[in-house]
Amino acid sequence: MINLAEPSPVTTSLGETILVVDDTPANLDLLVSTLEPLGYRMLIAPSGEIALAVAARSQPDLILMDVMLPDIDGYETCRRLHANQSTRETPVLFISARDETGSMVAAFRAGALDYITKPIDAEEVVIRVETHLRVSRLARQLREKNAELTRANDNLRAEIDRREKAESALKVADEKLSSLSAQEAERWGISAFVGNSPTVGKIIHDVRRLQNFSSVNVLITGESGTGKELVARAIHFGSPRTSGPFVAVNCVAIPGDLAESILFGHIRGAFTGATMDRKGYFELADGGTLFLDEIGDMPAALQAKLLRVLEDGRITPLGGTREKKVDVRVVAATNADLQSSISAGIFRQDLYFRLAQFPVHLPPLRERPEDIPLLAAHFLQLFATEMGAAVPAVDPAVMAALSRYTFPGNVRELKNVIERALIESGGGNVGLGHIYVSKMDSPTPPISREFPVPLRSNELSEDLPLNLEAAENLLIKRALAETGGNIAEAARRLGINRTRIYRKLGGRGALSLDADGL
Repeated sequence: MINLAEPSPVTTSLGETILVVDDTPANLDLLVSTLEPLGYRMLIAPSGEIALAVAARSQPDLILMDVMLPDIDGYETCRRLHANQSTRETPVLFISARDETGSMVAAFRAGALDYITKPIDAEEVVIRVETHLRVSRLARQLREKNAELTRANDNLRAEIDRREKAESALKVADEKLSSLSAQEAERWGISAFVGNSPTVGKIIHDVRRLQNFSSVNVLITGESGTGKELVARAIHFGSPRTSGPFVAVNCVAIPGDLAESILFGHIRGAFTGATMDRKGYFELADGGTLFLDEIGDMPAALQAKLLRVLEDGRITPLGGTREKKVDVRVVAATNADLQSSISAGIFRQDLYFRLAQFPVHLPPLRERPEDIPLLAAHFLQLFATEMGAAVPAVDPAVMAALSRYTFPGNVRELKNVIERALIESGGGNVGLGHIYVSKMDSPTPPISREFPVPLRSNELSEDLPLNLEAAENLLIKRALAETGGNIAEAARRLGINRTRIYRKLGGRGALSLDADGL
């Protein structure tokens, strides 16, 4: 005996469920006994309200419903079923003793798919049920496929947009990779190295030797800020390759899925979004030097491809079949311990030996403190010239304090410290009160306690004044504080030329500085 509004214990292998809505027990028994042996899971409901509740809970695949029901009629029940999001697509077949045309029209207007007249013919019911379930299955599969295609199209559009943006960025970068001028070549020559320490003397000696051997690959190691790119540029611009391009690539910034295209190029149609042929960095550097910074972070898959290019000097653009010969000297740099990376299986040993045909190591600034006064004087000269000011005098206490500092940021940090000091002094003599250094931990605090305290963090959140000039001054203060006095980075964040900061800060009191610095 079937319990009211409860599923029968029989389960079909198709997992399809049929709800029978009728207030006559004989009709219920006939329909259940006809369909249940075929493997359908049967539910019953004696009224429209119960049918709505059962359908919402059990989500049947098909509903067989009488027109005349004790509470709401079959038409209203059908309309409510199709008004409900969860049962909107459920096919409804009416089974009724009313065979007049008006009743059938009303059923179809209410949303029914079929109308079967009583007395019930079991064979006809089975045929009608199987037909509509088959159509319902196909319709459901079609909806699922359409939804899947919509998702795929959305993902494809997003991927095309992403790749087009990446291609646009690469195109802009390509346009900037033309050969540098003679003036830039002089700037990046061997004279750019400053220092009298034995280590600097060895670096200069190595660079001069490498300038004469323009096909030897070079691996430059050293901490961040020690000047690895400066060495790479000096090697290039002092060699016969100086007329060729110097192409610098940060391996950390290469997107993984575009890495092969970026280095070796691609042909049109090689992947989604590849709307035209594009040269890779190897081809752009043909006849010159390719500087691969942070080589230790290159993905393993790309390392194998790079090794092959270093061995035979040939590249194959992504999606292409023809090889291209390139004449490129590779200068790589890293601040990582590649030997440890090799032991850990992160970096290929054979690639290491290919890159390190001639290794150059740049020691940290703390290992050559005797060079600090010379470097500081060099940067004072450089920035004073850029500001159009005379080179100021420096309190001997400043040089003594700087020589005691460990400079975790190396030469780059010293450069930033001197640049800010020149601004703090307003172009006048530089004293201890104009020197700001990082609060990074060091073995011994090297700077005297007379040094001013950097801008307090709560000052950065003050409201901007309504006066335009005052607001600009405050924004410049904030940018300089957040970048540790790095004028170039502050200008980049503000979206202005750094000479504008020089004019504001290096002029005659254009921007007043309080006792705590900025």
